[in-house]
Amino acid sequence: MTRLTTREPSRHPTPTARALALSHLVFERPDLELAQGFLSDFGLRVVERTDDALFLRAADAAPFCYVVRRGERARFLGLGLRVAGRGDLELLQAALPGPAIEPFRAPGGGLCLELRDPSGFLVQVVSAQGTSERIAVRGPLPCNTGASTPRVNATQRPPAEAPILKLGHVVIEAASFQDTCGWYTRHFGFIPSDVQVLPDGSPAVVFLRLDRGSEPTDHHTLAIAQGVGAAYGHAAFEVVDLDAIAVGQRLLRERGFRHAWGIGRHILGSQIFDYWSDPFGDKHEHYTDGDVFTADVPMGVHPVSREAMAQWGPPMPRSFTAPRLSAQLVMNVAHHLRETPDLDLKKLVTLKKIFG
Repeated sequence: MTRLTTREPSRHPTPTARALALSHLVFERPDLELAQGFLSDFGLRVVERTDDALFLRAADAAPFCYVVRRGERARFLGLGLRVAGRGDLELLQAALPGPAIEPFRAPGGGLCLELRDPSGFLVQVVSAQGTSERIAVRGPLPCNTGASTPRVNATQRPPAEAPILKLGHVVIEAASFQDTCGWYTRHFGFIPSDVQVLPDGSPAVVFLRLDRGSEPTDHHTLAIAQGVGAAYGHAAFEVVDLDAIAVGQRLLRERGFRHAWGIGRHILGSQIFDYWSDPFGDKHEHYTDGDVFTADVPMGVHPVSREAMAQWGPPMPRSFTAPRLSAQLVMNVAHHLRETPDLDLKKLVTLKKIFG
């Protein structure tokens, strides 16, 4: 096992507040119709639409989990975290002075404190939201195996649909890895489940879960990767079983969307996955059968490699992690090599060799 040589990732002994859930994601798109078409085919449902915004939900009780704002360009703006009550919002407001607690103008209402993490991503901290009636979806299919045959005199005919059960996690890239990771562990109580490290022991990717004590939570709700700037990696949405993933793949292929990677099973988190690119090039994942941990499980440390990304399935394409080449990217690299202690030329070369 490799020894970490940096202070993060680590648990914070007395976080300002504790996030209870990843409540939603916020994107900006120049074409709401195009965005809605993909997201509806992907398995989300529209709950509200205005001239300038689109709100979509999953089958769980959350009033929405995905926001699309109209804007001049396509970009990921940030994420929402749910906390227990106004008291947590006030603690965060005191620790991070500047923002005001406001009514949350979105389906479900409630209160919201808008923050910016050290990488510049919007973080909408929400509480007192109303809930929605759950959407009925089929249960997992009973599967016959060599050891057990629960399905007798019955066939398998799953419906041709892949509804989303819930928003599972989001992956972001950060040039300032230490500050960004520390901000989420210090202020929201995120627990590192696993970290993948470079040969020098410095972190490359950390998988962070919620701290809900003895209540099991997903292996990761937020993952942060060392990058050359602030960037969106992907968002993951849970479906009921492997058949739903396969049905989803067929439907999305038939409707002309671009496949990114899958079907396979991850090593860290164990999810069976399938990734798709939306019309703006941002990756969205269907997954099922992920690990859940209680708060007492210690952090695992593992060497990072392309081979460490999946137990089985097709190899991860180099295009999956390669940043989009642009003048802004070149400027970001030059800036962070000068200004960011987490990124130097040696690390940049190592990351390029591993991830392309």
